[in-house]
This record gives sequence, structure tokens and C-alpha cells, in this order.
Amino acid sequence: MNALLTLFGKEVLRFWKVGLQTVAAPVISSLLYLLIFSHAIAGHMKVYGSIAYTSFLIPGLAMMSVLQNAFANCSSSMIQSKITGNLVFVLLSPLEPWQLYLGYVGASVLRGLMVGGGLLLVTAWIVPLGWHDPLWSLLFAVLGASMLGSLGLVAGIWAEKFDQMAAFQNFIIVPATFLSGVFYSVTTLPPLWVGLSRLNPFFYLVDGMRFGFFGVSDVSPWTCLLAALLGNAVCAAIAWRWLQRGYKLRT
Repeated sequence: MNALLTLFGKEVLRFWKVGLQTVAAPVISSLLYLLIFSHAIAGHMKVYGSIAYTSFLIPGLAMMSVLQNAFANCSSSMIQSKITGNLVFVLLSPLEPWQLYLGYVGASVLRGLMVGGGLLLVTAWIVPLGWHDPLWSLLFAVLGASMLGSLGLVAGIWAEKFDQMAAFQNFIIVPATFLSGVFYSVTTLPPLWVGLSRLNPFFYLVDGMRFGFFGVSDVSPWTCLLAALLGNAVCAAIAWRWLQRGYKLRT
């Protein structure tokens, strides 16, 4: 347990030492999205019948921040450790694969929650939000962060150089989060795009988060929960298996 806590502490200190870049900057970026989109569209759009567009945006932006930062934390830590060569010291420690997984992903979950929570705290001064079920929103924030932390671990293990890591993030993670319904309700889309949106696992995380705030969502909240649990199971299984095998870690 001490070894696990040491790894977790190391990973937390890694992002906290540059907190302006890893925590504050993503909050500011999300605020810019909120200000730009709400100014351009808020007066022309209502969602779910009576919810103001600015209020609609905030849970989606919070979840997007959680997902992107949880992924970035795990993936950047792993690829940097591989390229600089200090990963060998972690592998030589008496840590089991499940402890390695929990140490890396646990720190990613914490960073994701800090960024998402920071955004909600700041926006509370701009747009007071009602909260239908805070625990439901927290559950989806944790599930989203752990899923993307696991996926970040997978990407970091797979990538052998920084441009591969950047390609994974720019061509998979960023488009998937932007097309998950953060800025719109999928019910406003043509049927073809509704169907495609429901193939995006990030959509269920965003929709589940919104249900926690408003008590309404595009699909059943239980469907969102099932999809989130399934996504976590798949990503965690791959990450744990690769850690167990030492895939692309032991050369």
C-alpha cells in the first residue's frame, strides 16, 4: 500500500507543481468556450423546453474538461517516462500491475475532478445552477475521469514518440469530446447524426452528467450509466493487461 501511495503522490505532485498549466489553464479555456458560445447563441436557443442555453453548456463543458485532462495526465506521464528512460525505476519497484494502474489512473481522476470542479465553482458566480442530483453528477465525473485515465494509460503505453501521442489526442480524443453533445442536444440533429452520436461513448458521459443537473437527458440515465461502466471495464482491462505483460514497457 505504501508503494501505491508513493506512486500516486508522485503523479499528483507532477501535475500540481505546474498547476497553472495543468489546472488553471484548462478552466480558463472552458470559460472562453462558455463566454463565446453563450454570447453568440444564448438568446436564440432553449434546450429541454425551458433550460437556458448558458446553463445547458456548463455541465457539458465541465465533463469535457474532466475527460480531456484525465486523458492528458495519464498519457503525458507515461510517454514522458518512456522517452526520458525513468520508467525503469517504476517497473523495478515492488508494485503489482493493479497498483501501477491505480496509481496512474487515480492521479488522473483527481486532476480531472479538480479541473471540472474548478470550472463549476467559477461559473457559479456567472450562472447559478440548480442541481437535480449532485451524487449522480459526481458519479459520472468519476466514471468519465477513470475511463479517460485508463485510455490515456493505453495511449501512453502504445505511443513511442510525442507526435504519436499528439495524433491520438488530436484525431480521437478531441473530436470525440467535441462531438459528444457538449454544445448541443443530439435530439436537434438529423436522424443519421443522432445514430452516429450514440456510437460515441463520450456522449453517454456528457448526457449522464447533464441528468444530474437538470433531471432530463437525451437518453435514459440508466443507459448512460451502463455505457459508462462498460467503457470503464474495457479501457481498464486493456490497460491492466498491457501493464501485466509489460507491453512496450520492457525493452
